[in-house]
Amino acid sequence: MNQEFIDENSRNRAQNSNDYSANSITVLEGLEAVRKRPAMYIGDIGTRGLHHLVYEVVDNSIDEAMAGYCDTIDVIIKKDNTVSVKDNGRGIPVDLHEKEGKSALEVVMTVLHAGGKFDKDSYKVSGGLHGVGVSCVNALSTYLRAEVHRKGKIYFQEYSIGIPQSDIQQIGTTEETGTIITFKADESIFSLVEYKYSVLASRMRELAFLNRGITITLADERELDEEGNAKFEKFHSERGLEEFVEFIDESREKLTEKVIHIVTEKNDVPVELAIQYNTSFSENVYSYVNNINTIEGGTHLTGFRRGLTRTLKTFAEKSGMLSKLKFDINGDDFREGLTAVISVKVQEPQFEGQTKTKLGNSDVSLAVDQAVSTALNYYLEENPRDAKIIVDKVILAATARHAARKARELVQRKTVMTGGGLPGKLADCSDKDPASCEVFLVEGDSAGGTAKQGRNRRFQAILPLRGKILNVEKALQHRVFESEEIKNIFTALGVSIGTEEDSKALNLAKLRYHKVVIMTDADVDGRHINTLIMTFFFRFMRELIVEGYLYIATPPLYLLKKGKNERYCWSEQQRQDFIREFGGGKEDAVHIQRYKGLGEMNAEQLWDTTMNPEERTLRQITIESAAEADRVFSMLMGDDVPPRREFIEENATYANIDV
Repeated sequence: MNQEFIDENSRNRAQNSNDYSANSITVLEGLEAVRKRPAMYIGDIGTRGLHHLVYEVVDNSIDEAMAGYCDTIDVIIKKDNTVSVKDNGRGIPVDLHEKEGKSALEVVMTVLHAGGKFDKDSYKVSGGLHGVGVSCVNALSTYLRAEVHRKGKIYFQEYSIGIPQSDIQQIGTTEETGTIITFKADESIFSLVEYKYSVLASRMRELAFLNRGITITLADERELDEEGNAKFEKFHSERGLEEFVEFIDESREKLTEKVIHIVTEKNDVPVELAIQYNTSFSENVYSYVNNINTIEGGTHLTGFRRGLTRTLKTFAEKSGMLSKLKFDINGDDFREGLTAVISVKVQEPQFEGQTKTKLGNSDVSLAVDQAVSTALNYYLEENPRDAKIIVDKVILAATARHAARKARELVQRKTVMTGGGLPGKLADCSDKDPASCEVFLVEGDSAGGTAKQGRNRRFQAILPLRGKILNVEKALQHRVFESEEIKNIFTALGVSIGTEEDSKALNLAKLRYHKVVIMTDADVDGRHINTLIMTFFFRFMRELIVEGYLYIATPPLYLLKKGKNERYCWSEQQRQDFIREFGGGKEDAVHIQRYKGLGEMNAEQLWDTTMNPEERTLRQITIESAAEADRVFSMLMGDDVPPRREFIEENATYANIDV
């Protein structure tokens, strides 16, 4: 879930007010606006935005599937990173669009906010990123070919940066129906045009779970086996979210054998839910609206939590199981160890929040609440053994939360303090504007000392961490807050945890740095510490990741020298390139220094390669799929060894994984 970008120290320059007039206002026509400000339409121009191009095209096919006209979608990554998406839907209409005076296909491909999804008679609900659809993909592609199989005929039209290269043409006949979109992303727009198979596979798998009964295939022609066949996966789910929860929880110990699966419609809102309890200490609830992952939650999540808490609490009180408990139970206790997926289909979703992924439709809350209450009541009555197991888990969670309160309050007291309340090992910066400040979480005192010498004291703070921090995946909550290193992180960042509504919610109002950078050694231990820290942030400070504040530093792996020529290398490929260029391909002809630890670099080298905003490369941590991230963290850091071993064996060829 990482995204690479070059951190540039750019500053906005004020325009001379005397030059600002009506002539200064530029009106961007059509798709020109997309090319001028692509990040406004697809989020960014890095890896994440690149993959969203594929999602937009696939979402059109999914809309056909949700409308009942498509059951197969094929996605192919070609050798040159061209992508092709084929479906067996009705095919985009090609007849004349009277208002626009051109074919409907050309309108869909070249006009923003045009398409069948805006017509309720064509699509009841639809997904898509921000409603800009395939026309946005067209604008950001140097080449796009649309081929339509419809009413026994084959049509096609080609485009370049959104401009039709010819009129629509009929090129044959067919008995099939559907659409094939093939496009090549514009390398002058995106920082890197190279699709990650794992990222696309995760999204295709997710879509298959969310839309049971359809088949999605993904092929990668860049990677061939010994027989010349492309890497290939097929995604298909007959049980939908029930299988999704089983997949997420595959490395966790289940408390109940059955997944509680709900498929219903309340107040004209189709609702599907899947719920299962496990022995973990975290709540893992993932919500979707029209296949969009609403990472900030919204009214459907509120309805789910309310319905779950009320129903379970009423059942537990009636059964007399809470009679001996000496303190109150709150909503968090009912959700500890819970894995759930919520999917609703909404005709006119209203999104809000920073990333436009928080549902605001008030009527959906009641619909989900009623769906949960009805189904859960029935399940608890029909499965008394499972009901007792769940309530026992709730009581255990409440007891642990009560024990954790003092530890958390200690963190809170230290956090609200200033000056002497900061951790002793923190070398703070002089600037107090969080937007300008960054803190490096550094492995060990030695590397921390080097970083302190090499940093820019004005805006860069250093917090050395002693050894490997606590593995929060296996720890009770009060153990987490008792950990000295974790207390130091909370205190240094200035954040507080716990509200009346949600005792696990993170309050970022007093966050002291808008860049939190994990900086560890490039060896096995360093990567392990990196994973431990990321697991902590994902479980206890996910809001910080969602807001885009978490990064990973990338120190170089090598320093190569040949005479007066020297170069830092961040990859094996860069190392080989230097050897070919200056050593004639002979490794012993050049001096190679391998950096296994940050302490092997002096302060100046660490600044030049890893900390200088003008030169460094940071990896911003983003959550492309919270459910997939949850599954991977649980697998890598949990107790179940076989899934972890299988994951490493499958991925060792493609990545350098040391856990």
